[in-house]
Amino acid sequence: MNNLWYHMLNKPPFTPPPAYFPAAWTILYILMVFAFLIILLKPEKKIKLIAINLFFAQLFFNLIWTYLFFEIKSIEFALIDAGILLLFVILTTVYFFKISRLAGLLMIPYILQVIFALYLNLGIKILN
Repeated sequence: MNNLWYHMLNKPPFTPPPAYFPAAWTILYILMVFAFLIILLKPEKKIKLIAINLFFAQLFFNLIWTYLFFEIKSIEFALIDAGILLLFVILTTVYFFKISRLAGLLMIPYILQVIFALYLNLGIKILN
């Protein structure tokens, strides 16, 4: 990944140092895995299948954001992706809460991080 391009971009206020991102996302992925495992261990119900499908949908949008932003350097497509990601993370969290309060709570930091990422992405779009 070519980080030189990213370092040359103007960034919005409150942009954290580069070391923040791997640490934050490692913690978030651990929380997501625990939340997902809680859901997987629950009895089979239609709502569980919806929750699992929503989880994989949000994971897809999560994973392609890096490609859109850093590889093809499309701030605009990454911004659209981040908005879709936020929608799917919220929906996933709502369904996780319906199945397990703990699983839903474990997703809250992820929602907050995606909101922060959306702010950073939008700020970069506006400033560049």
